Amino acid sequence: MLADALAFLADGSNWVGPTGILVRLWQHLGYSALAVLIGAVLAIPVGLLIGHTGRGEGFVVGIANTVRALPSLGLMTLLVLLMGTGLLPPIIALVALAIPPLLAGAYSGVSNVDRATVDAARSFGMTENQVLMRVEVPNAAPLLVGGVRGATLQVVSTATIAAFVNLGGLGRYIFDGLAVRDYGRVMVGALLVTLLALALDALLARAVRASRPGAGLNRVRDSRVLAEIDRRAQV
Repeated sequence: MLADALAFLADGSNWVGPTGILVRLWQHLGYSALAVLIGAVLAIPVGLLIGHTGRGEGFVVGIANTVRALPSLGLMTLLVLLMGTGLLPPIIALVALAIPPLLAGAYSGVSNVDRATVDAARSFGMTENQVLMRVEVPNAAPLLVGGVRGATLQVVSTATIAAFVNLGGLGRYIFDGLAVRDYGRVMVGALLVTLLALALDALLARAVRASRPGAGLNRVRDSRVLAEIDRRAQV
């Protein structure tokens, strides 16, 4: 099986064309990016608001636990039965998978910002929106990016289900291989998805490190925040 997989990867004709590895890779990345983007638009503002106000913490935990319990393939199958085939059912299933880590990252990032810094910003006349966007979000960047990292890895590793409803992506090799008992092709799909996930994880791990304290402009330290607040108060 491994020899068959390596032979498939070594054949240059399998990398090009409408069903080639490069096209399947871009399809897989496209589905994943779309799902993470929609999930971020839905989850991050809610997480920031809950972290900023301190209200609805139980909502975050409940939503995260409920959505995590949903089987992605089962959810997509149900959506296909209700909505028909196409891109929408797998994207909805992947968005549901992306929301919990994005929501948790935004909420925990803002809620863990030093309250003394937040109180000082308010005492110098910053509006709640300024406190959130100029003080809390920059300090919450590591956990925010960590949430994006977690969501991306989960979505990329699960986006193979798109092939279940005859869409593209790297999952095509897995489902097509299973259909004809070509387990070398199944391994090709598994290897490519694993390598893609590892590559994205490495890139996002660097982004998380870049947003940590001492990483430059990506984080606002307490002293810099207070200096900015004082400057604004004098204007």
